[in-house]
Amino acid sequence: MRSWQIERRKRTRHLIELGGLVVKAGIVDLTGGDRAIILGALLWMAEKLKGDQGEQARKAWSATGKQAFAATHKDTAQTLPVARR
Repeated sequence: MRSWQIERRKRTRHLIELGGLVVKAGIVDLTGGDRAIILGALLWMAEKLKGDQGEQARKAWSATGKQAFAATHKDTAQTLPVARR
């Protein structure tokens, strides 16, 4: 496989993962999948990050995201069957 194909696959996987975050956050359900609303919200978020309160927003959103990932991991770990030896 050529290097550009490998890079393209990496980029595609990254974009799919980012889209999954939009779904995981409930944004698709809350907006009815309206792309204009989703893009508007993302643009608002980008402006917030560029502003005076950007670092504060970044820290708050990072903490919230980490909590959500931890909760998801905890829920998944509790529902997965224990491997038998």
